[in-house]
This record gives sequence, C-alpha cells and structure tokens, in this order.
Amino acid sequence: MPESPGRVVLVGAGPGDPELITVRGLRWVQRAEVLVHDRLVSPELVDEAPPDAIRIFAGKSAGHHCIPQSAINAILVHHARRGRLVVRLKGGDPFVFGRGAEEALACLAEGIAVEVVPGVSSAVAVPAAAGIPVTHRGVAASFAVVTAHEHAEHRVDWHSLATAVDTLVVLMGSTALPVIAEQLVAAGRPASTPVAVVHRGTTTAQRVVKGTLGDIASRAEDVAAPAVIVIGEVVGLASLIAPPVFDTHRVRGCRLS
Repeated sequence: MPESPGRVVLVGAGPGDPELITVRGLRWVQRAEVLVHDRLVSPELVDEAPPDAIRIFAGKSAGHHCIPQSAINAILVHHARRGRLVVRLKGGDPFVFGRGAEEALACLAEGIAVEVVPGVSSAVAVPAAAGIPVTHRGVAASFAVVTAHEHAEHRVDWHSLATAVDTLVVLMGSTALPVIAEQLVAAGRPASTPVAVVHRGTTTAQRVVKGTLGDIASRAEDVAAPAVIVIGEVVGLASLIAPPVFDTHRVRGCRLS
C-alpha cells in the first residue's frame, strides 16, 4: 500500500503536570494540524497546539468511552490520508497501557507513517511525586507495573505476582483495591506491607492516602480515579523524602520555538 502524504505522531503527555512532557513532544504539539487528545491530558498542553488546529477529544473513563478505539483509529487514518500532521496526545507514555501500539499498527496497516515520542509514565512519576522511589538499595531491587482495569484482556495473576517482586505499581486499580489487597495477602504478601494510593499525582490536586494491605481498602475507599497504587516497603520512604511541588500553570511561559 502506498504511503500517505500525512503522518501520525503518538506523543506521551506525561503524568499530569504539563511541564513533564518531553521537549520533542511539546514541539510536535505546537506543529499539529490535528490534535487528538485524551481525558487526562492537561488543558495547558491542548492550548499549545496552533490556534487553527483541529482539536478532537477522545477521552475515556471507567465504564464510559467517548469514542470507541476503532473510531479513534479511523480518525487518525482519515486526517493523515488528507495530508495532515496528526498528533495523538496520550497521558503518560503511549506504550504503557495506553493502546498506543494498537493505534500505530492501525495507521501502518493503511500506509501511514507513524512516529512515537515516549512520555514520562505515571507508573514511576506519580510515586516519585509522592516521595516514593519504586526501587531503593537495600529495600527494593525490583518492581512490576500492572493494570487492574476491569476490561483488561489479560487478567493479572496476583497469586504469582504477590511475592515475585519487591514493589508493585498498579494502574487503573482504585475500584479493585479491596480485591487486590485481599488476593495479595492470601497469596503470601504480609498484611503489614505498606501501601500508598496517589490520586492525580504531579498535579495541584494530588492527594496521597497511605496504609497497609490490611487496611488500605477502608482508608482509601473515597479515592476516585485516576490513582496509582504503590505496594511495598518503599512506601515508607515517603515520610523521609520531600515530594516536589507542582505548578500546572507554567508551560505557557516556557514555549519552545
């Protein structure tokens, strides 16, 4: 199939704070002719697109998809075929539970050039924003990132994972937290294991709830998505490491040429 004159660039927007987008990613946003963006992308980043750019909201939340994935793929293909520069702006990193690979493959199958700009993943950035390193010498030498999304095609084997790594980072798992905690304890992870639930990490709305596997379900029962769950002894370092202060209104003053 001949290559389309347009192209699609998959850009990771980072975990929330607009300044955590990469320099390359921001430059592509500022050149976009069509910007297709997700729900968790900062409005400040959407505003970085040229004034005459076509902006398309393709956000998803638990139980509600504004646009089905197949339709998003079709939108990317449609505009690229017409010779436009299409920037697909996705929260975090496009290839970390973001369906970025699905979108890239759909475009490539139609002869459309695709570039991927990696983003700062919430899996490591959000714990860091709460003062939690996912690894630390003498405490944690390994970590795993999993999704507990109810519609995930491959269910997490919590029994095998419970004691396989030192730190567990769970994305899209706030509603499943009681089940996650119960299964990990049943599989041999001590109920005293520290846990942190970080809501809207790296933004001014960030909130951190800490507890243990034995009590985190009740402590964090009012924490809504988006949230990142961190399970492991590294959570204890949060009281020693001062988290950064995030100001989500700075990117407009840092425009790159």
